[in-house]
Amino acid sequence: MEQLDLKAKIRKSVGNGPARALRRQGKIPAVLYGPKTEPIILSVEIKDIEQILKQGNIGQALINLMIQNGKAITKPAMIKELQTHPVSGKFLHIDFYEIDMQRKIRVGVPVVTKGKSKGVELGGMLQIIRRELEVLCLPTEIPDTIEVDVTDLDIGDSLHVNEIQLEGDIEIPADVNFTVVTVLAPKVEIEVVEEEEEVEEEAVEEEGAEAAEEKEAPEATEES
Repeated sequence: MEQLDLKAKIRKSVGNGPARALRRQGKIPAVLYGPKTEPIILSVEIKDIEQILKQGNIGQALINLMIQNGKAITKPAMIKELQTHPVSGKFLHIDFYEIDMQRKIRVGVPVVTKGKSKGVELGGMLQIIRRELEVLCLPTEIPDTIEVDVTDLDIGDSLHVNEIQLEGDIEIPADVNFTVVTVLAPKVEIEVVEEEEEVEEEAVEEEGAEAAEEKEAPEATEES
């Protein structure tokens, strides 16, 4: 995966007031932290973050964070959280997480389907249950997508996470063999089945009522 350069500067002050001042200057308050990194208070340019967003999934972006503090130091990082305003959508704060390029990390990767399933050809509906899967891999081996072939799936068939094979040293650390993709029966067929079941239930109820009436009726006796 391509590593993206991003410039950042050390922040000298914290709090709501300085943060608002930064945003007015076209910058976003940020912080860098990690398992072996003391938190570093930063600011980055909004336009630079917008360029990163144009590259694709922000949760997968591998960043060379170039920190300016008299001399420049570079830290490999990923965006852990990007906070935005709930109404305006403006960027509020960014959390960067420093990573070790030699150690595997957990990251979410989008699921995409390949081919047209047999069930869909027969009128079924393809449903993607999990649109993103968590994988465990080296930072340089993060896949852009996880492609699953649905060609052989018939109506009622499902593809489970344990059936997905990935190339290279990439794992899907799933504790449960959950469903990723399934093919549902056509809605019309479901409605027809439900109507038939209702008719059968009504018939059974009527037969039961008639049997009960016959049982309760007094037996006729012969006149002497």
